[in-house]
Amino acid sequence: MAGKKAISQHYFGRFFATLSASFVQLVRPPSHSRRAEASRRAARHALWLIAGLGAAIIALMYLLDTTEIKLMPPRGTPSLWWVRILTDFGKTAYVLWTLFALMAVVLVASAAVRGTTRSLLLAVGTRLQFLFLAVLTPSLVGDVLKWAVGRGRPFVGGEANAFNFSHFAGGEAFASFPSGHANTAFALAFAVSALWPRTHLVMLSYALVICATRLVLLAHHPSDVVAGALVGVIGAMAVRHWFAARRLGFAIERDGTIVALPGPSLERLKRVARGAPGP
Repeated sequence: MAGKKAISQHYFGRFFATLSASFVQLVRPPSHSRRAEASRRAARHALWLIAGLGAAIIALMYLLDTTEIKLMPPRGTPSLWWVRILTDFGKTAYVLWTLFALMAVVLVASAAVRGTTRSLLLAVGTRLQFLFLAVLTPSLVGDVLKWAVGRGRPFVGGEANAFNFSHFAGGEAFASFPSGHANTAFALAFAVSALWPRTHLVMLSYALVICATRLVLLAHHPSDVVAGALVGVIGAMAVRHWFAARRLGFAIERDGTIVALPGPSLERLKRVARGAPGP
């Protein structure tokens, strides 16, 4: 009995030590010698995105938003049940809770093992932390923008009015700009592609499909989803820079380009799951 109690205390000690270390590594001062180059490069990219997509958002508000929502089927059309299911794959709460659950599983498992297996799980945990924060950060920014802008969703007030604003009103009816689903979908797409570049076409397709569902369901105007994509990508870029500056999952090349460090492969994860030691 005493032996089991000692083992339990030892496990929880390692669990909380791992939890503490995972937090400390995120908030420690940046250490990468090339972080200044990465900052300048990221700032240039962000400015180009804001200028280009900002102009597109304004153009869409004046030229397309009203026309597009008039072409969509009425809100609540029964035959769109499958679109309502599909759109939930971009729901912020669902994505964040899924990533949080995966982080919890990895944390619990990593406190119970040692050696190569533990190192592998901690590497997975770092990448899950990145994905979680890359979605959470722009989501919080988007929520503030929704409240401040207060743009009415399509046909709120009974008319197809792309300029129906009630700033700081709060509530779902005036939470159209920017689209939260587009924000989350593009943040997740950017983050996953940053870690695993070969997935970029699949993740881009995922994000575009989520944006399309928001338009078909009359949840947003076209300019809302473009704005959501903009906030999501820039927010995920900022989180990637934060991780790279601390040498977490990313490295910075001489020209300031941020690249993913080699991570746990699918084959190594399978070996661990089968109980075999990693290579």
